Amino acid sequence: MKKMLLVLSFLAAGFANAEIDTAAVKEIYGKSCVFCHAANMPNMPKAGDVAAWEARLANGIDALVVSVKNGKGAMPPKGMCMTCTDEQYAALITYMASPQ
Repeated sequence: MKKMLLVLSFLAAGFANAEIDTAAVKEIYGKSCVFCHAANMPNMPKAGDVAAWEARLANGIDALVVSVKNGKGAMPPKGMCMTCTDEQYAALITYMASPQ
């Protein structure tokens, strides 16, 4: 748990300078991510489930962004956000990996 908090703190510090609009992240999440990450989909980490995201975050946010862009398992390439930037994907991952 301490490791996860450290990772999330690091990510949050990195995004402080990126000027990510939290409302925009929530809007994109609601349009593109919620369908799978709020449901009980097998092997899909639920938004807000910090423990489920911990192992995924261990490889770093950049690795997760690559996974999103390429698709992984049942998730299609780019998830459901075809126009998202790498920064938006990273912000979405950080949002979903944080307690809701």
